[in-house]
Amino acid sequence: MQITGKLHAIFETKQITERFQKREFVVETADNPSYPQMVLFQLTGDRCQNIDPYKLGDNVTVEFNVRGREWKSPSGEKKYCSSLDAWTVTSDSDSATEQPTFEAEMPWPENEDVPF
Repeated sequence: MQITGKLHAIFETKQITERFQKREFVVETADNPSYPQMVLFQLTGDRCQNIDPYKLGDNVTVEFNVRGREWKSPSGEKKYCSSLDAWTVTSDSDSATEQPTFEAEMPWPENEDVPF
């Protein structure tokens, strides 16, 4: 799945266990400008730094999976939790930092002979 919106909040990385960490961030969507939605995503493991290049207010596109699980309390009550696990975060400005193409290199001098 994919969503595009304005980066509204970025939280610190939390070390959950010795081998598991997560970082949450919020994207504001404006499909209906009268009722903007604040959507919470999480990055896990080595993807936690994927949000570092961006700042609040940037327009970003997030590719994510919806995850769900059942949790049973010690008293036996069942609860259901969902999370939006982000895989990639990109922005339109990311393409501006790409390397120049071959055409942008120096042109071949017109007065030189070809060596073959």
